[in-house]
Amino acid sequence: MERVALDGPMARRASEPVSRMERPIMTQERRAAVYAAFWLYEVQDGFHRLPAAQQAESKRGFLSALEERDPSVTLRATYSLVGLRSEADLMLWVHGPDLDAIRELAVSLRHTGLGRYLNEAYTYVGATSAPRYDPDHQPAFALGAPPRKYASVYPFVKTTEWYLLGREERGRLMAEHGMVGRGYAVPRANLVAAADAANEGSTTAVLTETEQGGGVLSNTVDAFGLGDYEFILANESDDPAELSSMMMALRATEVRRYTSLDVPIFLGRLREPAEALDDL
Repeated sequence: MERVALDGPMARRASEPVSRMERPIMTQERRAAVYAAFWLYEVQDGFHRLPAAQQAESKRGFLSALEERDPSVTLRATYSLVGLRSEADLMLWVHGPDLDAIRELAVSLRHTGLGRYLNEAYTYVGATSAPRYDPDHQPAFALGAPPRKYASVYPFVKTTEWYLLGREERGRLMAEHGMVGRGYAVPRANLVAAADAANEGSTTAVLTETEQGGGVLSNTVDAFGLGDYEFILANESDDPAELSSMMMALRATEVRRYTSLDVPIFLGRLREPAEALDDL
């Protein structure tokens, strides 16, 4: 796979996986919807009772299905949840402009030897949309930012009272929320600059920490009518403690009054696909 070189203190280590997501898929001029799916699997006990050779063959079939997916579907990353969450062991994050192609990949994975032993604990589906309050607030993955070591993924639903507020008041509350979040996030200007550089054919993308922000990548996609939730959020960082600190700080913002649901939360560790399957 093609690798994108990164400079600076937050540069991803060379051993971390890279995928087709590193090509920017959204710019200021083009904001066509991109679908994102998060598949959380629990491995059945029966898989562990299979002979070692059959387990290995089952994993190879699963990996082959991933590699042979439709070119429009990007595998952003695979994550191991072993030791981090009891009801799920594996998470895949994929995205692309064609939801049918994403669904077909899910079917292909289910039909593999390993897939027959994976229960779908949760499935989250969302779509990118034009920012509502901050024109620069776009999902980091849609700007081509490489994944970080840890991803915290969860659904989100606001209260009815939130939608009955005037747009100006909602904007004010979200501005306060955004100011707190920016203290922990990679500055949007850095993400946009890296995306522009990649669009111009640069082989080096620069994503660094600055005094204006930290190392968190934020990703929010709309899920209205696509499932039981209104949004799906995925926050990424090389440091899980940074994720925890950011979420604690955001609890103290006024907009928190209008949160109806924001669980379950799944923390995954970035792994190469084969490594994530070995963790099973």
